[in-house]
Order: sequence, then C-alpha cells, then structure tokens
Amino acid sequence: MSIIRYQSPEITAWPSFNRWANLRGEMNSLFELPVMPASGRHTQLFNGWTPPLDVYQNADNIVAVVELPGMCKEEIEISLHDGTLTIAGQRIIASNEGEKAERTERFSGKFRRSITLPTRVDAGKVTASYKDGILLVTVPKAEEAKPKKIEVSIE
Repeated sequence: MSIIRYQSPEITAWPSFNRWANLRGEMNSLFELPVMPASGRHTQLFNGWTPPLDVYQNADNIVAVVELPGMCKEEIEISLHDGTLTIAGQRIIASNEGEKAERTERFSGKFRRSITLPTRVDAGKVTASYKDGILLVTVPKAEEAKPKKIEVSIE
C-alpha cells in the first residue's frame, strides 16, 4: 500500500456545477442596475418605487396606512373603483443646478399601489389624512357588510 496525497476533485469535472455557476453569473448580471448616461445616476430595475403599505380591518372600517415621507398632499392621488383602492403619486427629489449626487438612497419617481378590498364598502364616506409622512385612508364598510348582532328570543 502506498500513501498518496489527497487532491480535491475539480469542480469543472462535474458539468452540473459549471451550469450552476453560469446561471448564477447570468442572474447577477440581470439584477445589476444600468447607469443613465445623461445624469450618471443609477436607475431602478423597474420604473417607479413601492412605498410600504399596511391594511387593517375592524368591524366598521378598512384602514390603509402608507409611508410617503417627503411628499406634499397635492402629489398623492387616491381613488376607489369596483372594490379596489388605488393610491398613486410621484415623489420628486429637488436638486440645485450644477450639483452632482455623490450618493442617493431615497427613492423618487412615480408609484401606484392597488388593494382589492375584502368586503363591500361605502365609497361616499372614504376619508384620508396625511401627517408626518404617513397617509391614513379610512374606508367605511357598507352596512350590509358589517357584522350584525342577532338577539335570541326566549319562548
């Protein structure tokens, strides 16, 4: 018996590993953000941005809470159509003439969020308030969609 020094197997010896490496490289290149030649800023993979949104429900209302920091109320559009609540708008980050951004982490551009509401609602009584960058949209449920308490009679 002779002693032979251990040699790790070459990964290229197994073609399936090579295919996974190629796939990983392709996926990485897909998600690299292209550079806009005119402004030198990075663009997002998809146009626009998506603000965080929470939806709550109680016996009387459906409430949507959306984080929209740095926006004016005039830049926000809210609509209700066929049981779908849509919140849209555009955030524009102003820059002074001649300034070049060294680093930008805040999202800007158009956004649109649509939520299918879980029950029938009273579209005429929808209210919205905006304070400290938080949009609060309250959508009252229709009377027929609210839970009803049924009294039990004793005979």
